[in-house]
Amino acid sequence: MKNTLIALALVLPGSLAAQSCPEVEDKSSQMATLFTLLNRAQSDLQASPVEAALWDLWTDAPDAAAQALLDEGRDRLAARDFAGARTALDALVAYCPAYAEGYNQRAFVAYLSGDFAAALVDLDRALALEPLHVAALSGRALTLLGLGRDDEGQRTLRRALKLNPWLDERALLKPIRGDTF
Repeated sequence: MKNTLIALALVLPGSLAAQSCPEVEDKSSQMATLFTLLNRAQSDLQASPVEAALWDLWTDAPDAAAQALLDEGRDRLAARDFAGARTALDALVAYCPAYAEGYNQRAFVAYLSGDFAAALVDLDRALALEPLHVAALSGRALTLLGLGRDDEGQRTLRRALKLNPWLDERALLKPIRGDTF
């Protein structure tokens, strides 16, 4: 309930208009280090804490207002309240348009709702902002597969697996023409 009240206060007309989202911190060097560790991991067990550290980086919003909206969106998503999640994440994207995780989470809502076209738009935006966002990249692969664009989905999945070979989505990998993976 507390998160709901915070998010509602943040999305009321004018409440964020006077504020602007701070610049999103560049975390690419931290991510590069974590991707190196993932590629050196010898098991899922070794990879798991590194994957968690990546999620900690991605879900560390630029300020408290953005964090409240992200948390509200994720909480509502976990409760399968897709409309509520979408509302919170729309507000997050409007407030912090340079924050990749807002788009990634909103894409996840769209994907789970079966709106693959909307998911793809948000995933492409997330990746334009954060090219090393492997979760957005693997989400893009799943979305392309959902759209029946199998070859493109497989190529995207291979790009994600080069960053993190321990993704669960690796089970979906299939040979494609000209495969170099």
